[in-house]
Order: sequence, then C-alpha cells, then structure tokens
Amino acid sequence: MSPAPTGRRGIPIYSRDHFLLSVAVGLVAGLYAGLDLLTGLGWVAFAAAIGVGIDFDHFLVAWYNTGDPRAIRYCLRNPRVVVLDQESIFHEYELGKLDRLLSHTLIGGPLVVGLWLFTPALAALAAATLYVHVVADLVADIRDVRETNASLG
Repeated sequence: MSPAPTGRRGIPIYSRDHFLLSVAVGLVAGLYAGLDLLTGLGWVAFAAAIGVGIDFDHFLVAWYNTGDPRAIRYCLRNPRVVVLDQESIFHEYELGKLDRLLSHTLIGGPLVVGLWLFTPALAALAAATLYVHVVADLVADIRDVRETNASLG
C-alpha cells in the first residue's frame, strides 16, 4: 500500500512528544509520592507505556472508519515508519481529530476505573498521564485549526 500523501496540513503531536510528556508525568508523580528509585522508574515506565500505548487505538479507529486495516498492514510491512515517519501512516480521511479524542476518552475512562479496582495509585498515575496526553492532542488540534483553518473531523 502507498503511504499517506505528503504535505499534510497541520502540526501533529507524535509518539516521541507523548513519550516525553508521559515520562515527565511519571517523574513528577514518583517524586511527589516519595518512591524509592526502582519503584519510581517503574512508575515512569508505566506512564510512558500508557501515554504512548493509548495511541494504538488510532489503528482501530482508522480500520473502523474505512473498513480496511491498511494502516496496520503498512506498519507491519514498513516497521521503520512507526518511529521515523509517523506522518506517513494514516491518510487524512482515515482518522479525524475528534475520532482520536473520542476513542482516547472511551478507552481511558474504563482503563482508569479498572486499574482503580486493583491499584488506586497506578490508576491515578494513568489518569494523570492520559489527561496530559489528551490535553497535548487538544493543543495540537487547536493550533492546527487556527493555523490552517482545518476541519475538526
């Protein structure tokens, strides 16, 4: 399959950005909680996994919207794009801004509640990480809409 068209409008936020933000959340939370080094590193790793991992829903949303798992196949055939060329993964019509935010909300809420049943501290960390993730997406989307007069869809 062909990659997404180049010259896409807007300034997206990528996994590296979510990774750095999530690591910061994990560090602040670990320091605030007064954790020992090893447990603190575990919290940082957990926050990074949640903050980056939530974006796997984009593949499911794109598949749902198009009826075709093209983006998944593209990444499996070209694994380097997952890290080096994320802009090429999704076509503009596959994944709208509101689609992403809705799916993050639909997944994040139950995830936090489920974690709360077993480990409230990690549920709070997941909630804070997902909050920062969604706010970062919103900031990027608002910037995109303002700078390019893009659609929210």
